[in-house]
Amino acid sequence: MIIVLKPNTTKEQLILLKTALEERFAVTVNTWTGVESTVLGLIGDTTAVDEDWVHAQEVVEKVRRVQEPYKKANRKFHPDNTVLTFPGGQTIGDGSFCLMAGPCSVESEEQICSIAAQVKEAGASFLRGGAFKPRTSPYSFQGLKGEGLDLLKAARRATGLPIVTEIMSASHIDMFENVDIIQVGARNMQNFELLKQLGKIRKPILLKRGLANTIEEWIMSAEYIMAGGNDQVILCERGIRTFETATRNTFDLSAIPVVKKLSHLPVIADPSHATGKAGLVPSMAMAALAAGADGLMIEVHNDPVHALSDGAQSLTPKQFAELAGRLQALKRAYDEIMAR
Repeated sequence: MIIVLKPNTTKEQLILLKTALEERFAVTVNTWTGVESTVLGLIGDTTAVDEDWVHAQEVVEKVRRVQEPYKKANRKFHPDNTVLTFPGGQTIGDGSFCLMAGPCSVESEEQICSIAAQVKEAGASFLRGGAFKPRTSPYSFQGLKGEGLDLLKAARRATGLPIVTEIMSASHIDMFENVDIIQVGARNMQNFELLKQLGKIRKPILLKRGLANTIEEWIMSAEYIMAGGNDQVILCERGIRTFETATRNTFDLSAIPVVKKLSHLPVIADPSHATGKAGLVPSMAMAALAAGADGLMIEVHNDPVHALSDGAQSLTPKQFAELAGRLQALKRAYDEIMAR
């Protein structure tokens, strides 16, 4: 249930109403204060809440019942977009367009530092790279693990780019203390025990959509993190599994505007994993921008042919720089059109 308060509601009146609701109806009340109004979100068993009593309160403007099972991630509870700000000045969700770029797997210090410098020069604001790698085959390269995390931190020291990397287990959380954005991969989207633990920390979490999960299931996974107290969640559309075999996955571009309508959380897209083919990444990256994405995650490797994982979908630094230039031009045109 959502309660919208009148614009002239005082802080004292807000506290009195919130206390009365919690005591009378045994619900949890979250408060969101926007530019024009204050919204109270009631979480719990709201079936017993007397709407007539709520309407009768002097400061209440309107009451709405929410049918969706997710509350904290719901735009109805939080009308304004969530914006994440990083110490280096990078932002996600404020209308700007961020680029997260780097190799699928961290392979060496020379490799990751070189790529980091090149993608930064091209316009990337975050460095992505895999230290722990979930692979379909147990015989495939599984990542450098702890050493890979150290190499990512070395690249961050060299370039100043915040790092984004995937966590595989809740037992690894302490190792990720100095990671700027912790990524939850598609295979772990419904690893609820991991999500609960990530809800207890105060660090941005990038949550990828599962291989065969609905949009509601995806947002509900975000709800697990937010229910634990961590509201710094970024959603990432990376394609879903369908009957089509021409691409690695089917890039669900429609999910971007759908999720942005349903939720206030930032949404980025991963055209590399979605298509699995480097030649398709530029067009799909531009399509994701046009669909309203807040940013992109793109795989970049200095030598894709000899990459230890996912070389076929990786752009070279030169190709990434060319794409970044096109994206900047498209973003300017997009903003101009949307402003009309």
